[in-house]
Amino acid sequence: MNYKEHLKEQLKDPELYKEYKALEPEYEIIKHIIRARSELKLTQKELADKIGVRQSNISRLESGSYNPSLSLLKKVAKGLGKELHIEFK
Repeated sequence: MNYKEHLKEQLKDPELYKEYKALEPEYEIIKHIIRARSELKLTQKELADKIGVRQSNISRLESGSYNPSLSLLKKVAKGLGKELHIEFK
């Protein structure tokens, strides 16, 4: 069983599904940051140096164990050559 199959099976639990959906915005941000950094072939350290933070901040951000400030997200976006857009749906 691969990750997607395992996740699909686990999300049949209504409580787990509810929690997963609540964290979806965080996962979306993380996914975009990792993808953009990978496309630029930047290491976490290189991105951190570029925006003036420690590599551990980028690591915690990408692992989801850190709740970033809007200021940090703006720095990360700029360091990745991106614009930060936040929207309510």
